[in-house]
Amino acid sequence: MIVVFILILLALVLFATEWFPIDVTAILVMVLLMVLEPWTQISAREGISGFASPATITVLAMLILSTGINRTGIVQMLGQKMAKFAGTDQRKQLAATIGVTGPISGFINNTPVVAILVPVISDLAHEGNTSPSKLLIPLSFASMFGGMLTLIGTSTNILASDIAAQLGAKSPSLGLHAFGMFEFTKLGVIVFAVGAIYLMTVGAQLLPERIPADEDLLEEYALQEYLADVVVPINSSLIGQTVEEALGNEESKIDVLQLIRDGERFDEPLARKEIRENDTLRLRTNREKLERIMETEGLTLSRGPQTEDDLHPDDEEPVLVEVVIPSGSFLVSETLASSTFRERYDANVLAFRTRGDVVRDRFEDIRIRVGDTLLVQAPHDSLTRLVENEDFIVAHEFDEVDYRNEKIPFAVGIIAGVVALPALNILPIVVSALAGVVAMVFSGVLKPTELYSSVEWNVIFLLASVIPLGTALQQTGAAALLGDTVASTATFLPAIGVLWVFYLATGLLTSVISNNASVVLMIPVAASAAQSIGANAFAFVLAVTFAASTAFMTPVGYQTNLFVYGPGGYTFSDFLRVGAPLQLLLSVVTVLGIAFFWGVRV
Repeated sequence: MIVVFILILLALVLFATEWFPIDVTAILVMVLLMVLEPWTQISAREGISGFASPATITVLAMLILSTGINRTGIVQMLGQKMAKFAGTDQRKQLAATIGVTGPISGFINNTPVVAILVPVISDLAHEGNTSPSKLLIPLSFASMFGGMLTLIGTSTNILASDIAAQLGAKSPSLGLHAFGMFEFTKLGVIVFAVGAIYLMTVGAQLLPERIPADEDLLEEYALQEYLADVVVPINSSLIGQTVEEALGNEESKIDVLQLIRDGERFDEPLARKEIRENDTLRLRTNREKLERIMETEGLTLSRGPQTEDDLHPDDEEPVLVEVVIPSGSFLVSETLASSTFRERYDANVLAFRTRGDVVRDRFEDIRIRVGDTLLVQAPHDSLTRLVENEDFIVAHEFDEVDYRNEKIPFAVGIIAGVVALPALNILPIVVSALAGVVAMVFSGVLKPTELYSSVEWNVIFLLASVIPLGTALQQTGAAALLGDTVASTATFLPAIGVLWVFYLATGLLTSVISNNASVVLMIPVAASAAQSIGANAFAFVLAVTFAASTAFMTPVGYQTNLFVYGPGGYTFSDFLRVGAPLQLLLSVVTVLGIAFFWGVRV
């Protein structure tokens, strides 16, 4: 037990600090469990059993199915109808955001739903003269409410269902079983309704206006001091050199964003462009480097761009966009210096927002994490390629993206079948989901080559790797020990009070680590505690599942929070201010709902 507790502590520290990506941390813990088999009682077969778990395979299939839905453009179409309905009325915008996001998230994994809707909601806000900060946290929170409407709304539900089934098989006296497709929908509807009312009333007052309604990204990122236009005089030593030779050496590296010659503008790639007299170079650099290069080369300072329109005044589409880094992106754990981002997309990164802090200089060597936001300047065709690449979430809608609209009926029919077959007890959810994947390929909703790129492999490895940790908790007796410890609170708390304690503990744990890791750690403990006090173990498992899937208090508690962190311009405290009262409110609503529908006592 001591060894298992040490490994759990190690996992918690690594999850919370993000020294390594969370999937790498999970793999590390899985390996240590197997290496330390004499103490953890996890054999090699048990250690890798998570890769054959029905939960892992189901989540993999659901990620592919979600991509198929995305390829048809149906979510974007619903978003456009939402924008038309909402107009410039902020209350209608908020109601539409919650009303569309929630139900969709019940049937498509809620993480890709938010990824798709971030640009839709951002554009809706700006066109309606509303700060995006007023709508993006509600977008994330509504996706979490919606995820609790069905078994397949979030990977956490699927994993919790599998753990409950395993515990029930090992200890039939617990009365645990796999969740049905709509088993907790009645409680999910109540949580959704209460959460929506909160966001429309109290939450609307607590939400900040970090981003101005009349968006200008240069002003928002305060970049005017870091962008400068300099004119190359006749006697400059830069004349005849390429841009890379003149300004690309490691010692005095300065980003050249544009070269302007006789009214014509040249963008990336500029490295091999030869500098001529009277050229104007648009630079991104700090004041110290700028003064040094001007003095050394005799450059003349011209007025630099002050607003976004100054960058490309003749273009209809913006040349600046915010790009959010989702999990699974090739940029995660890379730096801009070590990655090939600039070369692949002919794109300049002007600023970098990480965990609420804006970095405008010397950010090339910062390790990129999930949820970080890049302010990117790129040619129009490069921006379109960024939009079409699942390595990025571009916080602006582009009309040129091709969707398979003609496949919408097939996609909707397949998802309906995937949901209906398990609900009617005709097929297990894992078989139904895999059959749906095959149907999407045969119907042309997805191409065979898209199957593997549709999967967020870091999510799959995380799920598969944390499952053995729950097994170790059970087999060493650690779960029973923790359960008995928490159960001791029953001497002064009623069973429903102990249930509430588990909800709060899971919510706090999920605020700093992965929600999937939370259910793996907490469900065995909750089941043991319920057994110790003669309570309904299923009620305790549900409380843990709902708490882990609705983590509002921190941006790192749930992946969808990270997706809106940068585009909303939020700070860490914004999530705490809006999310903490909601978390407390839903803790009471959920626990009372569980007691009403399923009962706390056996």
